[in-house]
Amino acid sequence: MTNPRLSGVLVLLLAAGGLAVATGASAAPVGAGSYTETLPAGRSLPTGCGSISTNPRLYVTGNAPAGPVPTNDWWSSLLFKRTDCQFSMPLYAGPAAYKPGPGGLGLSYQTDAAISGSATGTGEYHYPYAEHVRVGVDGLAATQALVDGWSDWTVSTLLAGGGRTLRATVGRGLPLSYYQVTGGDAVITTTGPATAWSNAGNRIGFSIGGHDYVAWAPSGATWTLSGTTIRSTLAGRGYLSVAVLPTTASTGTADKIALADRFTPYAHNHVTGSRLSYGYNPATGAVSTTYALTTTAREGAGTGTVIALYPHQWRSLTGSTPLAQSYVSPRGAMRIVTGTQFSTSMTYTGVLPEIPAVGDSSGADLATITSYLNAELNNPADFRGDDTYWTGKGLGRAARIAEIADQLGLTSVRDSALNVIRIRLTDWFTASAGKTSRVFYYDRAWGTLIGYPASYGSDQELNDHHFHYGYFVAAAATLAKFDSAWASAGRYGGMVDLLIRDANNYDRADTRFPYLRDFDIYEGHDWASGHGSFGAGNNQESSSEGQNFANALIQWGQATGNTAVRDAGVWIYTTQAAAINEYWFDVRDENFPATWGHNYSAIVWGSGGAYATWFSGEHEMIVGINMLPITGGQFYLGDHPAAVRSTYAEMVRNNGGEPTLWRDMLWQYLALGDPGGALSRLRANSSYTPEEGESRAHTFHWIRNLAALGQVDTTVTANHPLAKVFVNNGARTYVASNITNAAQTVAFSDGRTLTLPAGRTVASGATNWSGGNATGGGTGGGTGCGAGTLASQGRPVTVSSTEAGFPGANAVDGDAGTRWSSAFADPQWIQVDLGSARTLTRAELSWEAAYARSYRIETSTNGTTWTPAVTVTGTGAGGQATHALTGDARYIRVYGTERGTPYGYSLWEFRVYTCT
Repeated sequence: MTNPRLSGVLVLLLAAGGLAVATGASAAPVGAGSYTETLPAGRSLPTGCGSISTNPRLYVTGNAPAGPVPTNDWWSSLLFKRTDCQFSMPLYAGPAAYKPGPGGLGLSYQTDAAISGSATGTGEYHYPYAEHVRVGVDGLAATQALVDGWSDWTVSTLLAGGGRTLRATVGRGLPLSYYQVTGGDAVITTTGPATAWSNAGNRIGFSIGGHDYVAWAPSGATWTLSGTTIRSTLAGRGYLSVAVLPTTASTGTADKIALADRFTPYAHNHVTGSRLSYGYNPATGAVSTTYALTTTAREGAGTGTVIALYPHQWRSLTGSTPLAQSYVSPRGAMRIVTGTQFSTSMTYTGVLPEIPAVGDSSGADLATITSYLNAELNNPADFRGDDTYWTGKGLGRAARIAEIADQLGLTSVRDSALNVIRIRLTDWFTASAGKTSRVFYYDRAWGTLIGYPASYGSDQELNDHHFHYGYFVAAAATLAKFDSAWASAGRYGGMVDLLIRDANNYDRADTRFPYLRDFDIYEGHDWASGHGSFGAGNNQESSSEGQNFANALIQWGQATGNTAVRDAGVWIYTTQAAAINEYWFDVRDENFPATWGHNYSAIVWGSGGAYATWFSGEHEMIVGINMLPITGGQFYLGDHPAAVRSTYAEMVRNNGGEPTLWRDMLWQYLALGDPGGALSRLRANSSYTPEEGESRAHTFHWIRNLAALGQVDTTVTANHPLAKVFVNNGARTYVASNITNAAQTVAFSDGRTLTLPAGRTVASGATNWSGGNATGGGTGGGTGCGAGTLASQGRPVTVSSTEAGFPGANAVDGDAGTRWSSAFADPQWIQVDLGSARTLTRAELSWEAAYARSYRIETSTNGTTWTPAVTVTGTGAGGQATHALTGDARYIRVYGTERGTPYGYSLWEFRVYTCT
């Protein structure tokens, strides 16, 4: 089993931002850095059934997408086989769970939790897989389940044997499952005699195991029910669908039939794809997400399907009204909408490089923090191991010390910490001949970058890359603000980017790594296990280390001027913060089973949750594992201060008293809900033993300054990603960090503004302070003018056509929730007039679900004669796309030549950046 917390191609990066790829080299340079393509001596590949180590497509058909195989997903045990080498472990899709077998695909829908342990000790709750229905083909005798296709949150499996085949498509949030069969009648087998409450024409509604199901055959077909067997010839047309209904024991027959009628228009619209698109509007802090499904009508001309939303989705739903009924799931109630897509709108409330020194920059507390920092001068990282996880922990520790020392003007301590980071990262980012340690290896077959020495299954199981690499990226972001040359694309910035892409590739066009490997797009959080091969599904323990990765993307993107990385970080961070507060902390007390007895889950499993860890039964560690590392990106833990106090109180109650282990982590968490109480505990117990990745300096700094600032204020946002608002007894303090060499002005949503001198973090309002000298941020874009300036927003737009209600101006209005949409035909285009000839640096496209498979970005000085700058032919994948540009132009347009969907072309945002 994995331990997700203590767990849990020659590429030359061109200055313009492109990638050139060659093969055959054992060391692949990336700027001044490098990785190896030769497995270091004595090191391990991913392991599993058969020859999967060297052939990860062993259980994948030729019909599946090309490129790297996904791992760390809810369905990974179907592909990355380790426990069941024939089929898979249960696949918890929500609301239903599935398990393939010799005779077909089993379905389970559980509404009663199985609870173990006690309310004061370790314990778990699960909605375990318990098959009541199996969909198959008469005579099917499959020997294995193969993966026949996948998309962002759906998967198709193929079962074949005895001259029969069954292809099944299931997905997150899909109450309907879809099947294509050959070689025999469709047979639905139940675990006991089923009761039909409706059977007319091609539709049968039946009950088994206390739940209600509906099966649809093609028009003209019928169903027969005999005991435990429901059969149809499918009128020789070979397709069907099955749904579990959101009924309860009290639902009457008329209401069941009404629900079946509600689902019937979508029954033969088989889901054939799913795609995420998102946007972040820095001006308002709005984070918009669209979850789109592609359907193919097996009969008729319908579109759309039935979609069940998780709590973090339906609480932020826009533009749709859920049905009255809901499903039970391990994550809480799933509410239902219908159609081809749904959208959510959340608010990003900011992160900081570090909490500001408003309370420990003078007097006795300054003397205390100075003493703590000076004690770290010769060993700021305090490395506890040489593998990727413990190296990362040490790097993270040094980064915190560097940030605090910079705020307080202790340059010798700051520079010592930065030097340790620089030396250690440079070592890891250099793959010299014969090197077997402190080296990264790229495996082309798996599409992954593995660091050696690996730890906690990061090599053999592909566990925890986001946990480990998040520390590396975060430390690199701190270094980048003081040494922009080191972080540039021509030096070591490219290696940092590879780590980001491996753990959570933000660029669909990059086929070296799977898209968002570790992040469950639909459930809204990371998964730790690469294979997920457990009876309870996949799992994630240290959600806070997942957020450490997301925050690292924000900090690195901001420090290097890479808005694509920054925006990916903002989207992951905002989405996952909502999921963590729902599924780990249950801040509204609505999602956990009422009889479980805990208000916090340390591990989220596909089928439930656990008040336990992989490594310890101590209550302090069970609770503390979802707090570390405390950084300027962990303020989301304080979004619900009453829940903070409640979780801490439960820990004390279960522990039989105040913590004796990991006291620093727990006090820092408590400070987000009760800063005064946390400070008094710290002052009274200064002889505690620090957690392995913490320092006394950082713990004191965090708690002392929260006592001065108060709690986080989620009601006010800023137009700058490195900003945060705090409130203490009703009085606000506004904080923002400028990591560039030029002054900035930050505006807050309540009308307050802050003027930030170059390199300074400023606090203003109830508490006032200014400090820091990090002036190297915002560069590294490789264009000669840093990140460039957004030049297209609000500029005049011309389009080839407009779908009613979606004008071209929407694509340049800075609002990620509005869009331009064209007519449903090829070709189509949108152009923006920059007003004068400008030196171009890049274009960023944020596609809605209606994206371009093939398109050109063209430039012009006069709006008449166009020059192709970027050409994408048949490989466009929608979502976010960033294209480097060079030269001068006044006009720039996106010219779509091949649609990716039957609809038109639709852009949430079309951003053009220039040097001037």
